[in-house]
Amino acid sequence: MKQLVEKVIETITNAGLVEVEVSARHVHLTKEDLEILFGKGAVLHEKRPLSQKGQFLSEERVNLIGSKGRKDRVAILGPERKATQVELSVSDCVELGVSAPLRESGNLTGAAPIQIEGPKGTLNLKHNAIVAHNHIHVTPDVARKLDLTDGEHVGVQIISERPVVFEDVVIRINDQFRFRMHIDFDEANAAGVRGFTLGRIMREKMT
Repeated sequence: MKQLVEKVIETITNAGLVEVEVSARHVHLTKEDLEILFGKGAVLHEKRPLSQKGQFLSEERVNLIGSKGRKDRVAILGPERKATQVELSVSDCVELGVSAPLRESGNLTGAAPIQIEGPKGTLNLKHNAIVAHNHIHVTPDVARKLDLTDGEHVGVQIISERPVVFEDVVIRINDQFRFRMHIDFDEANAAGVRGFTLGRIMREKMT
C-alpha cells in the first residue's frame, strides 16, 4: 500500500500537479515576544504538526486588535521565528481595520501596525502585519523535474468546480520543504477549494 501511495504521488508530481493547502490567519513569534505575551520562560506546545517539516500548530492562542475590530483565539505557528509576523487575509484586514500589504512571508517591508494580546501582556507592533503572497513550497528534486527556479512566479490552475487560475504564484525551493501550494481563505473561497484539491502548474512561466 505504501508503495502504491508513493507511486500515485510521484505520478501526480510529474504531471505538474501540486496539492493545495489553505492557510488561515496566524502569528509567528520571536522568543522575546512570546515571553511578553505568555510570561517569562514561556514555550510553544505542539498541538499537531503541519505539512512542512518541523512546523506545528501550537496550543497557545492570541488576540489580534486593529483600529476597527479584533480577532480572538488566533493560531500561533511554531517554532519561534527571528521576527514576529502576523499573516492575514484581505477580509481579515477589512474587519480589523488593518492596511496590510501583500508580501512574501518573511518580508516585512512596509508591513502594517497591529496589536497582539496575550494572557500576560500586549505587543503594539509597528510593521508586522502582512497579507501573505500565495506560494509553492518545492523540494530541489521536484524543482529539477518541473524545471522550476527559486523566486520565479508561475501560474497555477486550481482543479475544482470553480477552476480559477492564480497568475502570480511564488516558487520557494528548500530541501526541508514538502511539495505544497499555500493560499489563504479568501483565495480558497474564490477558487472553490474544499478538502483535497490539486493545482496544475502552468508550463509557461509568468514574466
